[in-house]
Amino acid sequence: MKSLKELLKNVDYTVLKGSDEIEVCDLIIDSRKTKEGCAFFCFIGANSDGHDYIDDVIQKGAAAILVQKDVTINVPEGRNLTILRTEDNRYALAQASAEYFDQPAKKMITIGITGTKGKTSITSFLQTILEKAGHKVGTIGTVGADTGGEFIKTETTTPESYDVESFFAKMVENGCDACVMEVSSQALKLNRVAGITFDYGLFTNLSPDHIGGAEHKDLEEYIYCKSLLFRQCKKGFINRDDEHFDAITKDATCSVQTFSCHQESDLKAEDIQYVREGDFIGMSFRTKGLVEDDFKISAAGEFSVYNALSAIIVAQDLKIDAAIMKEAFLNVHVKGRMEQVKISPKFTLLIDYAHNAMAMEHILKAMRKYEPKRIVSLFGCGGNRSRLRRFEMGETSGRYADFSILTEDNSRLEKCEDIIADIVEGISKTDGEYIIIPDRKEAIKYSILNAREGDIVLLLGKGHEDYQDKNGVKTPFDERVIIQEILEETGYSYE
Repeated sequence: MKSLKELLKNVDYTVLKGSDEIEVCDLIIDSRKTKEGCAFFCFIGANSDGHDYIDDVIQKGAAAILVQKDVTINVPEGRNLTILRTEDNRYALAQASAEYFDQPAKKMITIGITGTKGKTSITSFLQTILEKAGHKVGTIGTVGADTGGEFIKTETTTPESYDVESFFAKMVENGCDACVMEVSSQALKLNRVAGITFDYGLFTNLSPDHIGGAEHKDLEEYIYCKSLLFRQCKKGFINRDDEHFDAITKDATCSVQTFSCHQESDLKAEDIQYVREGDFIGMSFRTKGLVEDDFKISAAGEFSVYNALSAIIVAQDLKIDAAIMKEAFLNVHVKGRMEQVKISPKFTLLIDYAHNAMAMEHILKAMRKYEPKRIVSLFGCGGNRSRLRRFEMGETSGRYADFSILTEDNSRLEKCEDIIADIVEGISKTDGEYIIIPDRKEAIKYSILNAREGDIVLLLGKGHEDYQDKNGVKTPFDERVIIQEILEETGYSYE
């Protein structure tokens, strides 16, 4: 139990009723989770407003309520209730959560990664390197939170601030001395990481995404939100090749070092080679500057070199030997990000999360540099989302793949057949060959049994996901499990 005054010592607030000396047992933003003696923070969201639930949380026994707008509150007679007002309850919750959990971020090396693409891969690279160097590492990101003793699935890339601090606290309790986390632009915009001063901040790249709706009103806001990380870290590492470099760094308050594949920088990759040897697919390159050595990574595409540079520049600052980095790069496993499933020496099978045209084009162009016999692209598109995405994905696959297999992917409340029809409309603008197999397991089976020697087969869209969302119901569907089932059912063997 801590007092509101102690929890909010870094927040400006006004006491409207009661006393800030009151102690609270927990910090709540979901009225359904209200418990007696807690503090309830009213959030104003895109679809709901916490102020509308004040009567409910009072009835359930909340000891304090934090508002951020004028609101009439009917306090039962004789009820000892504290009401505070702040300008931003999201910021207030972040600061209060850090105090509630005794500032766990200060007890670890903290690394925050922001950018449009690459965050999950870099997180895995750094976790593997740090662990091989003797650290115990927690992570937070798209695939969930690893607290060093428990894996917790999360709804968003960067959870709400209370959850972030809760995960940090569990990491410390489990003996972690380092945490690597993905920091989304939404998290920065909504103060989910306020109150944290990262030891290191990393910027990967930026391309138009997450624009519109409840996310970012325009590209300018998106860039601005990404740049905020570099006002709350001690040292920043920035991709010098990204066209938004100046905008990301112009208001940085931290020291900045750069990495690059094409410009002079503090760490630069040279002699970049696409490597495909038997069932190995990856990249090799040499670095100069802060680290001068040769590297080989089991991840495909030039974008993987940028991801590796991101990890190298942090690791060298932590005085980790290059030999440890090399070993890590050859053994790192990034679930759902250019993830190779080795089932045959004759062709390459990869799983990737690419679920829009931009990501798909990025990967298909990269695969072409390995000079495959064919690029086979298996994909669908999510339902209850913009139809334009389907047309664009169809046209992109038709243009850059040799053969497309159109199938389902989280059709949600729409008919899979209608989604595929939209994809066909896009692919028909090209000369690309395709086949329609709505059942995704059958589609994967077809891709394996009909693969030709020298092919690169890409299962796109699901990535790390382990479910299919269809007709409002999520059912288990992990492509790694599905592939194993297909191999067992068909008697397929590695030969």
